[in-house]
Amino acid sequence: MLRANQLTISRQGNTLLDNVSCEIDTNQLVALVGHNGSGKSTLIKALAGEMASSSGNVTLDEHSINDYGSKELARQMAYLPQQLPEAAGFTVRELVMLGRYPHQKWLQKPTQIDKEKVSQALKLTQTEAFADRITATLSGGERARAWLAMCLAQDTRYLLLDEPLAALDMHYQIEVIQLIRRLVDEQGLSVVIIIHDINLAAQYADRIIALKNGQVCHNGDIASTMQPTVLRDIFNVDMQLLSHPITGQPVAVA
Repeated sequence: MLRANQLTISRQGNTLLDNVSCEIDTNQLVALVGHNGSGKSTLIKALAGEMASSSGNVTLDEHSINDYGSKELARQMAYLPQQLPEAAGFTVRELVMLGRYPHQKWLQKPTQIDKEKVSQALKLTQTEAFADRITATLSGGERARAWLAMCLAQDTRYLLLDEPLAALDMHYQIEVIQLIRRLVDEQGLSVVIIIHDINLAAQYADRIIALKNGQVCHNGDIASTMQPTVLRDIFNVDMQLLSHPITGQPVAVA
């Protein structure tokens, strides 16, 4: 289990996270929601070991993530930042192979296992058809799936995704979130995703953690989250709830 324990992070006199505690259970899709500046990216970076805490800690299987070496931690969790690194000169297959670095020795050529994991990741994300294209030529949805394939090739238990849908239009948002949902259901992964659309979060996530002013203001399942008073507290907006005409799930309308 991945857990934040009374986590506080301060930078330059500003408190970004204030005594935050939460758990990421196995085989769940957990959505992080909240206003811009509420602490979502800070929390996901801390969970990934990308940002040190001022107090409190993050534990993985009851051990502090600081006790893990960088490659050892990378074999347990994959982190996809909001601002993706430049990969213009790589083909999709080469990009996905980069996900195998925690399992390789220095300057080691890809093994048969590496190649099989890359092929599996390409198949799962349906990126096989353009595996040999340069990433700079991809559409937004294709690019998002390529980076997700790289994370899958890393062969971890946890995926931490910082706004992977932000730059995508609605068609690609649904395509990618459905893929992430399948990975949880079929591969048994635990996924944390920062997402702005509460209705997408409610439709696909198992649980929602809401941050406000650097603190957890709500942590619960979909039924407990999709309540007018709870949504008002999270977003400072009055919302009405309607039933989806097909699924019957609650849909929030401002």
